[in-house]
Amino acid sequence: MEIWVHSPRVVHFNEANSEEGLRNLLDLVEELRDKATIRVVAYQQRVSRYYNKRVNPRPLREGDLVLRNAAIADPIGTRGKLAPNWEGPYKVKKVLRPRTFKLKTLGGREIPRAQNAEHLRKYYQ
Repeated sequence: MEIWVHSPRVVHFNEANSEEGLRNLLDLVEELRDKATIRVVAYQQRVSRYYNKRVNPRPLREGDLVLRNAAIADPIGTRGKLAPNWEGPYKVKKVLRPRTFKLKTLGGREIPRAQNAEHLRKYYQ
């Protein structure tokens, strides 16, 4: 046995009112998009402020000990998945620019390429 119960929306449907409502929505679509864009930007600013409040910047200086990302040091990927993610420690020999460093091993051998701070992590003994 089937029971046909209609919802109030189906019972009170009027095609003329529906068409008029759709036309009104089409007129307001640009305004709705602008409001949504403003809300997204405001949300992104709030998230950014929240994150930046809790970030503790740790700048690297000459003489600091750092670890280098091992994946960057081996671009062809011959390490295997069980290899350590970080290698070192290295000593910061020279700050070339902000966030760009020249490194040397603890034995004094210089690493040939400059390293970006994104691929370095401060080492604590």
